Amino acid sequence: MQPKLCAHLAALGGHVTPASTHACAECLALGDTWVHLRVCQQCGHVGCCDDSKNKHATKHYHSTQHPVVASAEPGERWLWCFVDQSFAEY
Repeated sequence: MQPKLCAHLAALGGHVTPASTHACAECLALGDTWVHLRVCQQCGHVGCCDDSKNKHATKHYHSTQHPVVASAEPGERWLWCFVDQSFAEY
């Protein structure tokens, strides 16, 4: 049996927004690099992960309250809800 999805993940209805770019614009502007990328599922913002120095995906959540990101890494198919600390594969 699959775990129940939180309301934010369930609201996506199976639709996942892909990354429009394979770069963190904020890191590029700073001349920094990133480890992995995440895509905001509300607005499409692409930001670096929490293993990256700048943690732009999490900073985006804190500034916008957009709750769900997807991995932008090739071969990874998962979502994370910041609000409910909930993970789901798709």
